[in-house]
Amino acid sequence: MVRILKILFIFFLAINLQSFAQSITARASVDSSDYLVGDYINYTFEVKYFKDLLVSQPVIRDSINHLEIIKESEPVLTEDEIYKTVVYNIVLSYYDSADISIQPIAVKFKLSKDDSVQTILSNPVSFTVHTVEVDLQAEIKDIKSPLTIPLDWKFIALIILLSIAVIVVLYFLYRRYKKKKSEQPVEQKIYKIPPYLKALQELEQLENQRLWQQGKVKDYHSDITGIIRNYFEERFKLPALELTTRESIERLKKFTIASHILETTDKFLNNADLVKFAKFNPVASVNEEMMIQAKEIVNNTIPKVPAPVKEEVQNV
Repeated sequence: MVRILKILFIFFLAINLQSFAQSITARASVDSSDYLVGDYINYTFEVKYFKDLLVSQPVIRDSINHLEIIKESEPVLTEDEIYKTVVYNIVLSYYDSADISIQPIAVKFKLSKDDSVQTILSNPVSFTVHTVEVDLQAEIKDIKSPLTIPLDWKFIALIILLSIAVIVVLYFLYRRYKKKKSEQPVEQKIYKIPPYLKALQELEQLENQRLWQQGKVKDYHSDITGIIRNYFEERFKLPALELTTRESIERLKKFTIASHILETTDKFLNNADLVKFAKFNPVASVNEEMMIQAKEIVNNTIPKVPAPVKEEVQNV
């Protein structure tokens, strides 16, 4: 009888153990069995159990603390009418060559709140991490070939067209600027010489021409009186070219500075009138005297403070 009871006890114990084994499973895995140093190792830990079981969260970090944890995602829970499934995804890495083994991870559970805590272990996981084999005699080169970016001919054509458009616009803007600049009036500086300097320069030039010495007596007297009459117009604002000799003398009397040249001016203009209108042919000394008198008229009417050379700007 005792023997029969022992047999029944062992039978029911085996049935319960099998039931526990089917009610919860824990499975660990990686995405490869062979890695290079520094590769990412995708470690997955899955717990599947009956919905009625009370399952504690497994402590995974203690079993993988010899590896570098790159990323640890939140657990993903899914369920159906019978089972719940929790998946833990962790990205690991290792920086040396070695045979790595991740030990089984314990998962604790209970059938109900009052039952004792049970434990189930996952499967161990093993893989190999190795370095790149190096041929010391071979030429040094990249581990991976450089990436090449394919040419986008449409994009290149667009860039070329835009560049040409910009160049054309800049060219027309430059032409427009040059044209506008060329249309602007150019400022030209004109230097206005004081009347006395102008008259003395013209007398010097006339004297150097030696007109009366060449028989051009009338031209000489016409030019020299023209210089003096122009001088009177600019110096005293008289219409001297339109006035007779007598009228010119009467107008000059109104200017104090001209009072002491009236006699000289009268002789000078009368001699010129004789030559031009009476066909008088003066001797050489008269011609020479005319130049002396002309210079005397100008030099004796120079302002006390000579006017500077004025600079005038005109738009051309």
